[in-house]
Parts: sequence; structure tokens; C-alpha cells
Amino acid sequence: MIRRSIARLYWRLSRWRLVTEPAPDRPTVLIGAPHTSNWDFVIMLAIAWRLGIPVRWLGKKSLFRGWRAPIMRALGGIPVDREDPGRVVAEVVARVHAGEVFGLVVTPEGTRGRAPYWKSGFARIAAQTGMPVTLGYVDRTTMTAGLGPTITLGGDVGADMDRIRAFYADKAGVRPQFRTEPRLREEDDAE
Repeated sequence: MIRRSIARLYWRLSRWRLVTEPAPDRPTVLIGAPHTSNWDFVIMLAIAWRLGIPVRWLGKKSLFRGWRAPIMRALGGIPVDREDPGRVVAEVVARVHAGEVFGLVVTPEGTRGRAPYWKSGFARIAAQTGMPVTLGYVDRTTMTAGLGPTITLGGDVGADMDRIRAFYADKAGVRPQFRTEPRLREEDDAE
């Protein structure tokens, strides 16, 4: 209730507008993209809190050190060790299989700067848990943010990513110059 009130206030005062499809009605992997600024985090929390989605999110483990650790965990954070990314996939899958219900916010770009590829952890988590993928976005060109469609990945990486690319084609992020095109390394490896 408090989080929802904070989110309502945020959207009332923010220059950003919430333009969204309804919240998914079951646990989902929620993509946060384009991920080009630290503000993406604030905006994605505001979306989830406003729509009443209990969220967990993945963040680099350095965010969970010192005084920040309890705050980040209270906000739903799960630390990611970039040296062992497979461990976090296994941890999230175990949480879902144990019955924990949440929307998992993932930023597949993995960094706020331009990168050659998206990271594929979101697709592996979706495949191993049976969770659908909800396409969350931030678009500076329209000053809008929200949730797009919720899709079920079909296992054909190229076809799944074509659907994702089509949705994000006109989304710029807070800092458009840092946007990474939605493409997985696996797509190039398959060619």
C-alpha cells in the first residue's frame, strides 16, 4: 500500500507518463529496456509499484555491499556475480520452483553503456521456469514508460528475438546513445 502510494505520487509529479498494458496475472520475467541510465531502475520500480507487481530484480553484486545491502535487498534485489552468471539463473529457478511469486526485473543489456549483445539470462530463466516474458520499457522520445506485451518464448531464439526487437525498435531509453540493439550472441552463433 505504501509503495503504491509512493508510485502514484511519482507518476503525478514526474515528467514521464505511465503508458502501459495491464500487469501480468502470473509470475513473469520483466525485461527493463533500454537500460541506458540509473534512472531506469527508479522508473521500473515506479511501474511495478503502481501496478502492484511484487518484484525482484537482478543487480551487480557491488550494489549489495556495505550500507546499501539492506536497502537493495528490501527493494527486491538479488545480487549477480558477473564472474558466475549461471549461479543466479539457478538461484532464481529454485525460488520459482519453491513457490515464491514475483515479477523478475532483468536488464538484458547488462550495463548502462552500449554493448554488442543482450545477455541471454532472461531467456534461460523463462525457459527453465515456464515464466512468460513481459516487455517493460522506457522511451525518452515520447517521455513514456510502462509494460508492453507479455509473451511466451517459443524456443526459436531468432523468432523470439524478432518479436522482442519489433517491440523495442522505437524505444530510445533515457540516454539513447547508450542503447544496445536487442540481439543475443546465440543468434550470431547459429548463423
